[in-house]
Amino acid sequence: MAYTTIDNPELYFQCKIYGFTTGAQSITFDNTETSMQPDMVWIKSRSNAGYNHVIHDSVRGVTKVIRPNLNNDEDTYSDSLTSFDSNGFGLGGDGTNGEVNDHNQSQNYIAWCWKESATAGFDIVSYTGNGSNRTISHSLSAKPAMIFVKQRSADRDWWVYNKNLHGTDGATGVLYLSDNLAAGTSATTSWNSTAPTTSVFSLGTTVGVNADSGTYIAYLFAEKQGFSKFGTYEGNNTADGPFIYTGFRPAYIMMKSTSTGGSATYSWSIFDNKRSSYNIQRSQLEANTGDAEDTGDTADIDILSNGFKPRYSPNDTNGNNTYIYMAFAEQPFVNSKGVPANAR
Repeated sequence: MAYTTIDNPELYFQCKIYGFTTGAQSITFDNTETSMQPDMVWIKSRSNAGYNHVIHDSVRGVTKVIRPNLNNDEDTYSDSLTSFDSNGFGLGGDGTNGEVNDHNQSQNYIAWCWKESATAGFDIVSYTGNGSNRTISHSLSAKPAMIFVKQRSADRDWWVYNKNLHGTDGATGVLYLSDNLAAGTSATTSWNSTAPTTSVFSLGTTVGVNADSGTYIAYLFAEKQGFSKFGTYEGNNTADGPFIYTGFRPAYIMMKSTSTGGSATYSWSIFDNKRSSYNIQRSQLEANTGDAEDTGDTADIDILSNGFKPRYSPNDTNGNNTYIYMAFAEQPFVNSKGVPANAR
């Protein structure tokens, strides 16, 4: 029986917490015995409100910045992220308004880092829009379960495809990473009412994903047993939330209510294994806001050896709503040699 295709998740995904300095610094991942050169680095200040999320990737180039919590177009900074290193990344000074390394406000940061690899189900695709229904090739050799699309050349929302939206293939649903709205239906104009395949994803005519001559970046994720999971669950609005099986001990979880919206209480909530190393896990960040980390009793979860469990009843994680989630492994529940994961 194949329990997982990836025994060591840290070859493809790592979280890293770090602090500020007064100048450039090199960030090295905690496990120095497992080297991973990241292709996407997503950074957020934990300490103070008003600091945006920032994403750098190797396809657009190390100086290019986009912000998941904003619909702003792409910026260029020479002293934000400065390199994708063999086991970490380099940082400059305060080039992104302190968003990655602000010594003036004594910030602390979290970085979530992915390596582009068909083995791990992650692909980064850059393309130019044409305003017509079309397909775009990808290199996953598997069907994407989740896709984030952002226009680089204009102020537009982040469009999100998820396989669980509005049916079994997500072809008629859309969410917005930079907003807290409920899932919408934009079947023809977003994904052309067509689910992605093992080689292409489909686009409609909306400017959000395919404006004529607009430049775009897309982050595509496919599910890999024992390493990544893109699922759905029903909240129950109690402190004893549902157990969500992933098949691994999560290093990272992001969830979003799909059934209600229009309020800051329905945000994209992010948890990870570095900012809190024990249960109950109370270190929440929101992908769609610049808020500081919330460590209060407002959005609790347990991270378990084979999944996770909401432990509170806020709308962000466990209201009477439907949720989608994406999760990446710290350790498979059982590796390919039959060795089980430890509990936290």
